Amino acid sequence: MTVAPPREAAASVPVSPTARSMWRGGRGIAVIGALILLVSVVTVLFTGTSTEGRPLDPADTTLNGSKALAEILRRQGVRVERVTSVEEAVRLDGPDRLMLISAVPQLFDPAAARALAATRADRLLVGAIPSMEEFGAGITLKERTSVRSREPRCDLPAAALAGGAYIGGATYSVPRGGVTCYPDDLGPSLARVTGARTVTAVGDGAFMSNQRLAEDGNAALAINLAGARPVLIWLVPPDETPGSPGAGTASLVDLLPRGIPWAVLQLGVAVLLVALWRVRRLGPVVVERLPVVVRAAETVEGRGRLYRARRARGQAAAALRAASVARLTPRLGLNADATPEQIAAIAAARTGREPTWVRAVMFGPPPSDDAGLVALASHLDTLERQVREP
Repeated sequence: MTVAPPREAAASVPVSPTARSMWRGGRGIAVIGALILLVSVVTVLFTGTSTEGRPLDPADTTLNGSKALAEILRRQGVRVERVTSVEEAVRLDGPDRLMLISAVPQLFDPAAARALAATRADRLLVGAIPSMEEFGAGITLKERTSVRSREPRCDLPAAALAGGAYIGGATYSVPRGGVTCYPDDLGPSLARVTGARTVTAVGDGAFMSNQRLAEDGNAALAINLAGARPVLIWLVPPDETPGSPGAGTASLVDLLPRGIPWAVLQLGVAVLLVALWRVRRLGPVVVERLPVVVRAAETVEGRGRLYRARRARGQAAAALRAASVARLTPRLGLNADATPEQIAAIAAARTGREPTWVRAVMFGPPPSDDAGLVALASHLDTLERQVREP
């Protein structure tokens, strides 16, 4: 057998990174862990457990809102009117009403402050109100103090009955005849002046929030102050977005919690890291050249010599007969399920030979010597030729 000279094999091109190259020394795992930690820290810093909401808003259910107080007042028969403009508050004005005013941006407008000052309703002022001199009935701001639990130390029924409360913030001074409660070294954090209308000022509204309402006597103080009249006009800052409380319908995006975008971003980064971990770099198709080229005839000769060396006449005869049957069956119009009797009968009819001879050639016993094997190959060749050329 002639062997062609060996050719140089094509250079091997790697098609995927190995674990050793990606995770050598554990640095890959450390980098991914650091990235996940960084994303988690950023998520906490930007979202955390923020419950800022809209402070002292009767429609806000966050910790800083006052939805709980508004619901309690409604159950006690107080009509709570949430308004977002001075014009609405003035329109609802009346002598049997109480107007709750916090440090809303509208009060920086002198015209708005004068409009509120002209109302007939009692007033509950919360925090350091701008333009306090316009409608404070002589109550003036002093220094700020810390917000903490304090005792009333006064005879005002609304405070005395409530007891200790979480209050502080702004402190006040009052004219002659005014009442003050919850004092400390810097001054009182609750002041009331009674005249043509009752004006009450509290230094901070934390005791009215959803978070603090159930502590100390906060609920009692808030109800006593805010529920003093049948109608409570509650002035809050204007709604800025469609999803804000009281602004009407909100879209699906507006209803999603604010932490959702950061959670999606964190999930996306995690998916990206997994993709980088599992990625496979696919290069061009590598054509591998065989080092030896062998012609088909040489392959047949080599197999024949192996059969001869092992004296495997039976296997050689079976291989010759199987190949001959595979070639003759379609030419005889038969399918692969045809029986040896059918094949032999139709082949005999096609060639004019005896069926017994045809069956012996195609399906007979194996030859006993090399001469018989050569004769069998010759008979099979003759039979195929006669079937092709009847």
